[in-house]
Amino acid sequence: MPHRLTHLILLALLIPALGGCGYYGQSIRGQWELISKRQSIAALLADPQTPAVLRKKLRRVQQIRHFASAQLALPDNGSYRDYADLGRPFVVWNVFAARPLSMRLETWCFPVAGCVGYRGYFDEAEARAYAATLVAQGLETHVAGISAYSTLGWFDDPLLNTVLGRSEARLAGLIFHELAHQRVYVPDDTAFNEAFATAVEQEGVRRWLAQNGDAQQKVEDARFRRRQNDFVDLVTGTRDRLAALYASELPEAKKYARKAQLIGELRTGYAALKRRWGGYAGYDAWFSGPLNNPQLAAVTTYRDGVPGFQALLREQGGDLVAFYRAVEALGELPAEERQARLQSFSAAGLAALAVPPL
Repeated sequence: MPHRLTHLILLALLIPALGGCGYYGQSIRGQWELISKRQSIAALLADPQTPAVLRKKLRRVQQIRHFASAQLALPDNGSYRDYADLGRPFVVWNVFAARPLSMRLETWCFPVAGCVGYRGYFDEAEARAYAATLVAQGLETHVAGISAYSTLGWFDDPLLNTVLGRSEARLAGLIFHELAHQRVYVPDDTAFNEAFATAVEQEGVRRWLAQNGDAQQKVEDARFRRRQNDFVDLVTGTRDRLAALYASELPEAKKYARKAQLIGELRTGYAALKRRWGGYAGYDAWFSGPLNNPQLAAVTTYRDGVPGFQALLREQGGDLVAFYRAVEALGELPAEERQARLQSFSAAGLAALAVPPL
């Protein structure tokens, strides 16, 4: 693929030139690490020295990768056909930030991705150091370890060791999600892009399990979805109450006091969820530290628009190719019109689901 070869050559030239030049230098070094450590999955499967557990996972990834292009019309390229072990639990650490009385994430703009609501680092210490500079400016920050990473098709993204601990359905969902970003990506609209990719992920996992999953996997996936929805509903409710509080005419001191109460209620709500889940503790790490605006906003960014995309897919009769064309058309609209159309799809879809068939 000539354009990817050009990118590799450019990256190799930039490493010595920008190796010590701040943010972009670390980005280039990090990307080079991913490229230099990748190995062909096919070669690893043919190598008798490959551990049996890894071999089993990689063989299933091959099948998932084929399914993504053959059944979901996702890009048929070199992404997720290689494997890279980075020797750490996360590939990048994203820094999210917001004002103490605002639910709007701060944004950063980059040449390829456009403007996004986070700033990513391949080194945790560098991420936390940058977050500290934002705190000194009066912002709240949240630093999150991220196990998946996409170059939006600029390079052939490898499968990483950071995601191998996931269940088969979650691993499939991740591959579908990241390939969806390569299929449609609208610069400067993180919420649109993440909701679209999440909708493709969920539909892809549903179809994968229908064809390849057993009864236990389907039960586990349904349980995972219920818990995930419960968690996001809880966080979204708090986010919306905080947004209304910040927009109110209350004095700042009362806003801060009420904010603390709402955060406390969020923790109480999570404790109730855990009891309902029979003690499942999968979100304990998220609640382990202080909770703040960027942490809440980062969670809800991924789901707000999902019902609209699901409704649009139903409108296309489940035809994913037609769905992608419709999403591309949406992406060409001005941002406000795009959001309004997506909300109208969501409202129409929910109304249709509420009406019983005759």
